[in-house]
Order: sequence, then structure tokens, then C-alpha cells
Amino acid sequence: MDLDIIWKELAESTKALMSNLTYNTWIANLKPIRINEEELLVSAPNSYSKKMIETKYLDDLETYLNIIIEGYLGEEPEKRYKIRIIEPGEDEYEAKVSVEPKSGQQYFSYDDGETEEDRKKNIERIKAEQMLNPKYTFDTFVKGKSNDLALAAAAAVAKNPAKAYNPLFIYGGPGLGKTHLMQACAHAIIDNNPDARVVYLSSEKFTNELISSIGAKSTKKSREFRNKYRNIDVLLIDDIQFIAGKTGTQLEFFHTFNDLYSQNKQIVISSDRPPKEIETLEERLVSRFEWGLIADIQMPDYETRIAILKAKLKQENETLPMEILEYIAMNVKSNIRELEGALMTIIAYSSLMDEPIMTLDGAKKALENVITENQKRPITLDLIKEIIAENYGITLDDLSSKNRSKKIAYPRQIAMYLCRQMTDLSLIKIADAFNRDHSTVMHGVDKITNDMDENPAFAEEISELVKVIKNE
Repeated sequence: MDLDIIWKELAESTKALMSNLTYNTWIANLKPIRINEEELLVSAPNSYSKKMIETKYLDDLETYLNIIIEGYLGEEPEKRYKIRIIEPGEDEYEAKVSVEPKSGQQYFSYDDGETEEDRKKNIERIKAEQMLNPKYTFDTFVKGKSNDLALAAAAAVAKNPAKAYNPLFIYGGPGLGKTHLMQACAHAIIDNNPDARVVYLSSEKFTNELISSIGAKSTKKSREFRNKYRNIDVLLIDDIQFIAGKTGTQLEFFHTFNDLYSQNKQIVISSDRPPKEIETLEERLVSRFEWGLIADIQMPDYETRIAILKAKLKQENETLPMEILEYIAMNVKSNIRELEGALMTIIAYSSLMDEPIMTLDGAKKALENVITENQKRPITLDLIKEIIAENYGITLDDLSSKNRSKKIAYPRQIAMYLCRQMTDLSLIKIADAFNRDHSTVMHGVDKITNDMDENPAFAEEISELVKVIKNE
């Protein structure tokens, strides 16, 4: 008897006959443990829940259960099935014993005889088999406004597969962290459930394996392919947009999706665009991809870009001055891959040239080709002054005047900071352009740097000014 099917039908029957509040308060938190020829064993989260359910809802639950089992068996069971509820602290609560699975099917379970060392080795073996990058975990994923929904959804799925969002569809441009997030989800599921059968792969690999199984002209090969992807607990498939236009692959994935979903198995999908925008993707697949939650990952904002650079530095056990990180974050915005690439270029340049880069000028030299490629128009000191003056409602003469009022002095410091970040001019040349000395420019740059660190809204304001200057 299939525990998953019985419990799913029981939950649905119960939910249909009581209010959402009642169901979510008392029934939704119950967990099925096992079913035998006499009883269904269920765990409650605490003793209070157990007592309340036994007092008010147990008779109805047992009635629904026996109706479902009769339909499942095709005949009335010899004995009336009972439901027994246990709570944390009882012996059976700790041992997840499942009903004997159908052929080829296995439930999440733990081997009581397995040592902690064996368990860790088993987890590492599983991850290696799935080709998971050990660096792609939730701990190394930098949260920001651009990805907070996708991150929260992936974490919820990892904690409760097939209970939170199913399917979970994550989309965003290349290099924004989709693969990192999907593999982090896979890592966490395996850590929490070492016996879970988790499969992570790209849609291209899925297609290639399908073609290979068809090319073999063997019923056995086709059966092996289907068993591989349908007798699992979690499927994570990357870059699903590549199956668009491939009729055979879409048909096979459609049936794979249906099979897994009907077994209440978790599906996580990624793409570079939302389902409706994937051209030549069959409507029935679009519909199924929209059954769960669709979460997007956008280009990271300035604050998140800084956080990503700091995390990468920590990971590489390197240090760089804050002004260099700000220079990179200001000028490389396309995606995380290029952002980290620019940082690694600086580190590599320093190592290969035996020239420690601890100054902004050195970083600019290392990135001169990278930054130039990203710029859409020449950035000059005069352009920066014009845009700052217009944005803050002052004149060009004000920027070079002796006026030290905050209305003038603060925009002047912003202009100095942006000239330092966005041009190759020396401190002395910037100072001359503002009728100041180089120490005043240094003070202004430090002032703006500190204010950006302490005030995310101001940092975003500066980031928007950079976009205007670059004509983005």
C-alpha cells in the first residue's frame, strides 16, 4: 500500500470538509510515518496538537481513511483501520519507518546503523555523482533585492521538498546566480535527506541522453532512461529554454514532469526568461511550469554588487581597498560572472606582474580593457561636472567656487568622487579642475565612500548617477 498516495488523498479529503484555518492549524502539520495492515501512524508537532486532534478530529480522519483504503484495495478491508498519533519524545517519532515501497520506488529514510562518519561520506559521494559544485551553497549565495524572492523560495523547497512550491521556476539573465541557487538547493536537500534521490542536470544533457536512448533502438535503453528520471525524489533541471523547438524532448519531459508531479516529487526548473516568453515551448509545458511559483533574479544593485565582491575576496582569502571594490561595482554591472571576473583579473594581474595592487590607479590599469568595453560613451571630467550640477540644481561655477555651504560642498564632493572612480585622472588633476588641493579631493572621496557604506539609499543614488553619466 502506497503511503504517499493514501496520505495525499486523506489530506485532500479532510481539507475539503473543513475551513482553511482549521486545516492549517491542526491537520497540515501532521506527518505520515508508516501504514501497515491495521493502522496509519502519524506524528504531531507537539502534545497539545496530538490531544486536540484525538479529541475533535480523529473519528472523522479514520472514517475518511477507511473510505480511501477501500477504494485503493477495491474491496472493504478485513478490519477497520485506526490512526495512531505520536509526538516528539516517543521512540517511534525518531525512526522514520516507511511502508515497503513499490518496485523501483524509495522514500526518504535513514539507516539506524549508519555512523555519522558514514553519513558524511555518503553525502559527499552523492554530491560528487551529481556533479554539484561544492562552492555553490546557500552560505556562499549573496542575498540582495535582486534575488530575495528566488532565494527564499529555494530555501523553502530545500527545507520541505514538494511541500512548499512545486514546481519552482527560477528565471533570469546569464551569470546572475540561477545555477548557484539551484545547486545550493540540491546541496541542502541532500544534507537534510541523505537517502533522497536528487538529480541535477542541464536540459541539454537531458536531451542528449534521450537522443542516445532512442538511437540505441533498444526498448531496454528507453526504459532505463525513463526509470532514471522518473524514479527519483527531486529533479532540478537547468536552462530549460534549450528544449524549446525540440518536439521529442518536450514530449518526453512533459511525461517525466507529469509522472514526478503525480508522485508528489519536487521539481525545480531554471531558464533565462519566464515560461510564457520561451518561444516554441509547447503550451502544455508552459501551463505546468506555472503551476507552482515563478521567481526572477535581476541584475544586482550597487549594494549587492559590493557584497558579492566582498564575499569573493573572503572566499579567495585576498584583501583590496574599498575604493577598488567601489570602482568595480560602479563600472561592471552586467552580471555576477563578469563582476567576479573583474575582481579576479585584478588579483591575477597583481600576482603575475609581481606588482601588488593597493591603489585605485593600479586597479584601473589592470581593468582598462574590461571597463572600456563596458562604457557606452567617453567619460570626461566636464561631463561629470555637468551632470552633477544639473542633478543638484547648482551651476558649474559653483563646483569650482570657494562656497563651502552644504548645498554646494556635498555635490562637489560627489563630483570629485565620481571623477576619481570613472576617469583615469590623477588626484592633482581632479583637484585643479575644482580649484582645490589633492588632500581636499582625498577627503571628499573618503567622505562619499563612508556615506555610501552607511547609507544604502545614498549608495543607490550614486549608482543611478553613474548610469546617467554612462548614458545607460
